[in-house]
Amino acid sequence: MNKPYSRVGPLAAIRTADLPLDVDALLDNPATEIIVCCGSGGVGKTTTSAALALRAAERGRKVVVLTIDPARRLAQSMGIEALDNTPRPVPGAGSDGGSLDAMMLDMKSTFDEVVLSQANPEKAKQILENPFYVALSTSFAGTQEYMAMEKLGQLHGSAQESGEWDLIVVDTPPSRSALDFLDAPERLSSFLDGRFIKLLLTPARGPARLMSAGFGMMTNALSKIVGASVLQDLQTFVAAFDTLFGGFRQRAQKTFQLLQADGTAFLVVAAPEPDALREAAYFVERLSGEGMPLAGLVVNRASSAPVSALSADAAVAAAERLATDGEPGVTAGLLRLHADRVRIVEREARLRRSFATSHPNVATAVVPALASDVHDLDGLRTIGELIADQG
Repeated sequence: MNKPYSRVGPLAAIRTADLPLDVDALLDNPATEIIVCCGSGGVGKTTTSAALALRAAERGRKVVVLTIDPARRLAQSMGIEALDNTPRPVPGAGSDGGSLDAMMLDMKSTFDEVVLSQANPEKAKQILENPFYVALSTSFAGTQEYMAMEKLGQLHGSAQESGEWDLIVVDTPPSRSALDFLDAPERLSSFLDGRFIKLLLTPARGPARLMSAGFGMMTNALSKIVGASVLQDLQTFVAAFDTLFGGFRQRAQKTFQLLQADGTAFLVVAAPEPDALREAAYFVERLSGEGMPLAGLVVNRASSAPVSALSADAAVAAAERLATDGEPGVTAGLLRLHADRVRIVEREARLRRSFATSHPNVATAVVPALASDVHDLDGLRTIGELIADQG
């Protein structure tokens, strides 16, 4: 029988605070439909996402992994020359009926797809060619995360209709902006629903005439600052986009509810370093506050303890005796390296214990550092095995 894993929600299983994260129980559970990996930058989050997706596929799940990390390490690790906005099969992945597809979010293409699906051809053309829309769809803060929500909703809808996938693994942007994945719908809604945007749409008739007179003075001043054509582009875009806005908000809210659902599991990925674990604590607390189902923590690149049981202090003392006796420096140097290694392992263990003390209900998987970077499927399999081997 598989061991239980930590989870907030109806699928939660009783566990003790020191029970390690059982990743295979999470992957094998048919009720698990979405796994979201989040964490700060440089902690191996993309590799973790890919390794979990590959392991699930080779345990019989039909998996699609979505990355919105701008670095293209996922494509390289999976032997795919280039990922794009369409899921592509990963050659050599999957067994026992399982399969693996991979894709990288293209936020502008996703935004374009939404506009084309929601507007008639004439209005869609008007929006897509608008310079303000081009800027919004490529560089506006939160657009990438918002479009990730859109793409996740599309993938889940497709999976529900066709049965092509039964598990979606999502890699998120680095640092705290990863949780903009949760905030993006409200941020974009606030922008498009803001007072200035509403003024741009205010008709100059009835009681609005007085407001429009004042607004006309403001727009004249803005025209001198940003240029009349820019302001006109903005007004044209808002007028055309306004009819689509309700659909955007509705779908975003639906996807947000999907992230809170029992079939979703969040994994926080960290490194055994103070800053990374502080970020992990932030993620855990934020997810808990939002009612998101947290499966656990994956601590990557942990230092392995030396084979010898010699303590750091004893190793340093022995090195000093050798130096005093005039012995060759190589042995003393090795002893000092051993002491440094022991102290690093002890420091990492203290950091993990501190995290566990503050968050006793978060199951944890500790993954040792590898000698080299992961660059192929075999490397991803090794990572998957290490994450799962927590017994």
